[in-house]
Amino acid sequence: MRFTNARDLVPAGAVTAVAVYLGIRLIYGELPPLPTLAGITLLVLAIVEVAFGFALRGRIRATSGKPVQPLTAARAVALAKASSLLGAIMLGAWLAVLGYVLPESAQLEAAKADIPSAVVGALCAAALIGAALWLEYCCKTPTDPDDHRRDRSRTN
Repeated sequence: MRFTNARDLVPAGAVTAVAVYLGIRLIYGELPPLPTLAGITLLVLAIVEVAFGFALRGRIRATSGKPVQPLTAARAVALAKASSLLGAIMLGAWLAVLGYVLPESAQLEAAKADIPSAVVGALCAAALIGAALWLEYCCKTPTDPDDHRRDRSRTN
């Protein structure tokens, strides 16, 4: 399994942004007002993942607590990968909403009122991406000097 990078997340966010933007152009007038704190759930997930990352990091590096079982680390990495993908999808969706309501805010009062919701949602989605990548990073095992010697001997 490899670590998550931008080429894993950007396409999902971009496809979502295009789809949501096209959809919102069609049905924006029929939607209820967006709750200002609609994206806050993503921030709660981000906070939990950051805390989980710090706890795992210390245990993996054997500086605190009991050692981490391999299955626990694998589950944490799976959670981190799923959360970063969710964050990318939601970031794309909230940016699409923002991309629609910003230009329309001059003519529509409802669009002006939805700007804070879109900003909060986008920021919370970005926080989830960062937290998920942090959690994934925390699951790395410390490098073993013997591994570096083996890797160098293979390339020579």
